[in-house]
Amino acid sequence: MNIKQKLEQFRPYNEQEEKDQEIILRYMDTFNNLFTRENEFAHFTASAWLVNESRTKVLMVFHNIYNSWSWVGGHADGEMDLLHVALKEAKEETGLTNVKPVTEEIYSIEILGVPAHVKKGKYVATHVHLNVTYLLEASESELIHIKPDENSDIAWLDLDKAIEMSTEPEMKVVYQKLNEKLGLHTF
Repeated sequence: MNIKQKLEQFRPYNEQEEKDQEIILRYMDTFNNLFTRENEFAHFTASAWLVNESRTKVLMVFHNIYNSWSWVGGHADGEMDLLHVALKEAKEETGLTNVKPVTEEIYSIEILGVPAHVKKGKYVATHVHLNVTYLLEASESELIHIKPDENSDIAWLDLDKAIEMSTEPEMKVVYQKLNEKLGLHTF
C-alpha cells in the first residue's frame, strides 16, 4: 500500500487531523514534488514519537534550529516510505540502533508551519511540513548520543515533562495530542 492509500485510510483523531488529512490529500492531487524540498512551500516530513518499552517516557532532543526540546524526524528527501524515514531519522538523531515501530500504521498527521531560517549557511523561506508521525519504541538502556549538526542535548523525558520542556506553543499542542492517543491505544 502506498503512502497516499495509507493517508486515505487514516482515521483522524480530532478536527485538526481531519482538516490536515483533507489538505494533504488535496496537495497530493495537485503537486508531484511533495516528497522533495524542490517544493519550497510544502513537502513531506516524517516524525517519531519515540517511547520507551513501558510507554511512560519519550526520547526528545534539544533542536538547534528551533532552540527547543523536540521529537525526532526529518525530510522525506525523495523517499516515499515515510515509516522508513522516521526510523532512519530516529536512529541518526539519537544514536540508537534498535528502534522498532509499535505499529506500522500512521500514528498522527500534522501540517506544521516552519518559520524562515538559515540552515547550513543558506536562507530557507517560510514553508509547511506535511508531517506523518509514527509511534516508535526503543529501550532506555541503549546508549544515546547527540547529533551535533542538529541537536545539542538528548534525554528520555516523562510524557508530561516532554510537553513542559518544549518552548514551542504549537508543538506543545501536538505533543499533548500524541500523549492522549498513547493513553487510548493498546498495542
